[in-house]
Amino acid sequence: MSSHRTRPDVVAFDVNETLLDLAPVQAALVEHGQPGHLLPAVFARTLLTGFAAAAVGGWCPFRAAFEAALAQVTGLSPADCGTVADAFAELSPHPDVEPALRRLAEAGVRVVTLTHGSPGVAEAGLARGGITPLVERCLTAESIRAWKPNREAYLWAAGVCRVAPELMALVAAHSWDVLGAQRAGLTGAFTSARAERVYAAVFDPPHVQGATLLEVADALLALPPAE
Repeated sequence: MSSHRTRPDVVAFDVNETLLDLAPVQAALVEHGQPGHLLPAVFARTLLTGFAAAAVGGWCPFRAAFEAALAQVTGLSPADCGTVADAFAELSPHPDVEPALRRLAEAGVRVVTLTHGSPGVAEAGLARGGITPLVERCLTAESIRAWKPNREAYLWAAGVCRVAPELMALVAAHSWDVLGAQRAGLTGAFTSARAERVYAAVFDPPHVQGATLLEVADALLALPPAE
């Protein structure tokens, strides 16, 4: 698949799980008497809620979807769900984030973030990790009331960055996100370092992939330059 792609001018990174560790949210769950292992189920139901709203032509913010999913899975009160959701403001980058972003920046590739999550989460996490200078800007599809993997989210991001879709890459730890980016014309890059250990075989394969974000960055930089 990578043989038909060229080195991107801009690399967009997904935020939740891909760049930022959700451990503080898991800790908040435990503080409210819930087992920490419920977080993947809550996160998956959050995505399901947002995807369903988008599929029928509607929309809801990520935080509202998360709180609704949390209430469904745990039965916590609205106030407690809100407190747990507040923990998204406390996320920090995974250890492989800084070297990957630095590798791209030193190679002259522009780096941005692209999430359908709440505004401010990426900025706070990057600042906590001391890597804000490595990122040109933080984008959230909430700005256009869209959820990835809708193609409009990726095309909007490319437009904001003033590059053609084929000159932008999307790096994510989620197969569905990579698929959405590729269907929108972007270069898709998958990392198996997070919850998804393998890429979903039912989707088109990713253009590039790696066990860590640094491997993914190197694979993107190894693509041939655009003519």
